[in-house]
Amino acid sequence: MAALASHEDHRSVSGGLARASVFGINDGLVSNVSLILGFAASGVDSTIVRLAGLAGAVAGAISMAAGEWVSISAQNDLVRRELDIELRELQHNTEHETAELAAIYEGHGMEPSSAAQAAAEVMRSPSDALAVHAREEFGVDPGSLPSALQAAVLSLVSFIVGALLPLIPWFIGSGTAATISSLAIGTTAAGIVGAVVGKFAERPLAWAAIRQVLIVLVACGATYLIGQIFGITLS
Repeated sequence: MAALASHEDHRSVSGGLARASVFGINDGLVSNVSLILGFAASGVDSTIVRLAGLAGAVAGAISMAAGEWVSISAQNDLVRRELDIELRELQHNTEHETAELAAIYEGHGMEPSSAAQAAAEVMRSPSDALAVHAREEFGVDPGSLPSALQAAVLSLVSFIVGALLPLIPWFIGSGTAATISSLAIGTTAAGIVGAVVGKFAERPLAWAAIRQVLIVLVACGATYLIGQIFGITLS
């Protein structure tokens, strides 16, 4: 019998890299366009708006990258602890672990004899046994843990890209025109991000885009109102 071809239409959804990229761009957009509009509404000079936007982009990117690194590092440490425990059990309680794996296979629909044979074959290789037990018992592939460093770098770069987009108008203009342009860039970019997420998740593109735009509009509305209420004019 010919080997079955792999499903080329399946996408890899494990790990944190795709999530870090999408959240980085989205958070950069939402946080910085709302920050920019809040400062713009206060009536400060365009140089202050630019400074606030740049500071927000850098500070937000570093904060997000650090958070991503800490989160994934802690997650990986917990996973490795569970793997160490499982490895000790495989070494010192082999019969019980074999029976446990056979029971799992039976739960998947295998006949008891076939399940026992399959479990025994897996247990012959310590590395295979650890990988199978890890996947079956707590849904982790030991060889596919996400990289904390890669996720942190990707978050930092993605956040800065998203955060700088709505700041562009303030380097070439000021006032109402720059404010409107920032909002237009922010909502357009947010809609694109939402549509991309919807496409890869095979969800309605229109709703995914509208949802992201609404998030940006709500955030901008809140900060713009705050800027209007508590705004000051710097000489």
